[in-house]
Amino acid sequence: MRNIFLAASLWMLVAACPPNPAFRDYQLTYPRVKLAYARKWPQLQTLLRGRRIDPARLEVFFRVFKVGRRLEVWARNQGDATFQLLRTYPLAATSGTLGPKRNEGDNQVPEGFYHIDRFNPISTYYMSLGLDYPNASDRALGGPNPGTHIFVHGSNVTVGCLPITDDCIQEVYLLALEARSAGQQELSIHVFPFELTAQNMERYQTNKHYSFWQSLQPGFAYFDQRLTLPTVEVAATGRYVVR
Repeated sequence: MRNIFLAASLWMLVAACPPNPAFRDYQLTYPRVKLAYARKWPQLQTLLRGRRIDPARLEVFFRVFKVGRRLEVWARNQGDATFQLLRTYPLAATSGTLGPKRNEGDNQVPEGFYHIDRFNPISTYYMSLGLDYPNASDRALGGPNPGTHIFVHGSNVTVGCLPITDDCIQEVYLLALEARSAGQQELSIHVFPFELTAQNMERYQTNKHYSFWQSLQPGFAYFDQRLTLPTVEVAATGRYVVR
């Protein structure tokens, strides 16, 4: 979404902040972040500690499903073997249909394995977290202009992004921010059309995107069975390969 930032120059400034407490301090210079901490951080700390997760050692993982319209936040302590489901947030709106994003303006929400690479505390849609779309798979399989600027953000409108309301983005933003401040270098977000179980794959086997979903399925299954993240690579063909 082209207008997600109020100033394009802020992208580089925010993304370049170091993954340490200085990053939190920088973000706290923005009123919306400061307000989010006042409103949400005490209860999030209680939630984390109730799950035996130390906020100072927080790691997070995000998983999105189009069918079911939800964003899941998984968390663990640094060094723990597995993640646990922390909280689920409903998507406030969707656009497009099942299937990956391939072109600018197609209104599709991407599908695949991504990372959060931008924190925007002054988004047009309250606050937002940017995905590293298009990734190598999107560039290989998409058109000459696959589009850019896909975010998890506030509000309840979208033309290809993932809105979760202003209230919910405060929590998700803080969890990502605290994980980055605690030292997590890569914040993964996996976006799936639906839960890629054998039963669901069979149900959608005549869909034109079925072959692409077959390359997503091993990554879904790896996490679902082990509760830890797979190593995902992209072949020259654009298909995902799980190691």
